[in-house]
Amino acid sequence: MLRTIIIDDEDHIRESLAEMLRSHCPNAKVVAMADGVESGLKAIRTHRPDLLLLDIRMKDGTGFDLLEKLESIDFRIIFITAFDQYAITAFKFSALDYLLKPVESGDLKAAFDKADKLSQKEINTQLNTLVNNLQTDEQAKKKIILKTFDNIHLVKLKDILYIGSDGRYSTFYLLSGDKVIISETLKYYHEMLDDAGFFRVHKSYLINLEYIQRFEKAEGGYVILEGGAKIPVASRKREDLLELFDRIGG
Repeated sequence: MLRTIIIDDEDHIRESLAEMLRSHCPNAKVVAMADGVESGLKAIRTHRPDLLLLDIRMKDGTGFDLLEKLESIDFRIIFITAFDQYAITAFKFSALDYLLKPVESGDLKAAFDKADKLSQKEINTQLNTLVNNLQTDEQAKKKIILKTFDNIHLVKLKDILYIGSDGRYSTFYLLSGDKVIISETLKYYHEMLDDAGFFRVHKSYLINLEYIQRFEKAEGGYVILEGGAKIPVASRKREDLLELFDRIGG
């Protein structure tokens, strides 16, 4: 049973979340609800929860303000947020769960089930990555969490050479020569990394633009990356790539 605290500054959202947990998450026990940073801190210190449903923007501060005031974080967190593309991208990079308002019961149950299985080490790694990415605007310093069956890999975006896919799996090829295979589609990472200096040159390849050495027009077109990797360019992507070269060179 996960002792759960709901922190949100809207009464109807707190009540709705509590009702969803009672109906769809039998392993949850709501022990307290709070409407802001200060009341949330008091509830956490009093009830010592296993799980926090935490709103990001509240009247007396943010969910991050609350977390910074704690001596330690020894509970799981599911963030609640209105649409904020920058924050959502940061959550995806860190593999932390978030729920968009208005929250759907199916999404809440899925996030709760995932949180129930997390170890404290995973939680700390995810939170540290999230905070790092929110605090820096430099892509070179941003990190992404890649979760395999056996490990959690914390990888800087600048260390990713390219990503290849064979359908349900994506393989990250790193500058070090290492490979990390993830059970996730390339489409998922394309949407996440589209504004982070990556370009999808082919249905099966997403490349880091920083490491392009040249474009070869032979045989339909290839990009050559640092280290000699030869990546095919789909015919419908060729014009977009050449326009990108023109912008960079111009």
